Amino acid sequence: MIVTKTPFRISFVGGGSDLESFYRHYQGAVLSTTINKYMYISSHYFFDEDKIRIKYSKTETVADINEIQHPIVKEVIREFKINGALEISSNADVPTGTGLGSSSAFTVGLLHNLYTMLGEHVSKKRLAEEACDIEINKLKEPIGRQDQYAVAFGGLNIIEFNPDGTVNVEPIHLKKEVYEVLEDNLVMFYTGENREASSILTEQKQNLESNKDKINILKRMVSLVPQMQETLHKGDLHKFGDILHQNWAFKQQLASKITNIYIDDLYTKALKNGAVGGKILGAGGGGFLLFYCEKKNQDQLRKALFPLRELKFKFDNEGSKIIYIGDEYGEY
Repeated sequence: MIVTKTPFRISFVGGGSDLESFYRHYQGAVLSTTINKYMYISSHYFFDEDKIRIKYSKTETVADINEIQHPIVKEVIREFKINGALEISSNADVPTGTGLGSSSAFTVGLLHNLYTMLGEHVSKKRLAEEACDIEINKLKEPIGRQDQYAVAFGGLNIIEFNPDGTVNVEPIHLKKEVYEVLEDNLVMFYTGENREASSILTEQKQNLESNKDKINILKRMVSLVPQMQETLHKGDLHKFGDILHQNWAFKQQLASKITNIYIDDLYTKALKNGAVGGKILGAGGGGFLLFYCEKKNQDQLRKALFPLRELKFKFDNEGSKIIYIGDEYGEY
């Protein structure tokens, strides 16, 4: 058995600029971090050498790759030209569709796992690039490229998306005390609503192809990336919260379903009860709400947002990694 562990991510500013319809014409950039919530992918030798078994929210056992229903697994196994004697299982700390980059964590983790199974070491950059190719080019998902790079590399980074299609990952190194206070002052709540990101991202993508106002809004969001970086280096974390708030004000203008009355009510309530700023994570419409809130105000915030479930987390700095290789590895 081989097990990979790939972190989920939270994006602070610049989200949406990783869509090709934007970065092909303008410089895209996001500032994000990975957290200690993970996607685990395990692969195991399957006794029936003519079949493949996949276990996720349901179980598939197939004799032909074309019978696989899980789109990512189907495409990855096709790329690896695996025809049988393989069992794949996935487990996650957080549900899918909640804005933490779970699909990309799945893709990166599966690629990492199967390359290891075949005895091949691949770089974090290659994992990210191949995950982008599978999700965006092969499966035609209307998504951007930040999640694949964020979860493959891990850590607190600025990720730049260049017009020529290249991607730069620049780690942000902070003083230990600033890093720890930032970690302690971020609070995340589950709205109780999962969402389908594709419809929101499709509208956002269309807007960026034709609507100059939306393009200008996204340019302003990208301009917040170096501002937030400078703020972090100075240790001015209250301003970090202010910039998070500015980004959210811009973000909700990019597409019609990024927010709704329920989310707006929660956000307003949070600001009245100690939060400096925040945002919906991912495409929007549901999932997790992230807030910057000083520790002294966090109990007040929790009471105000009750009964929303809080997800406690710490930062992750390692990205996708192999955590187990069993004795039966040689059977592959």
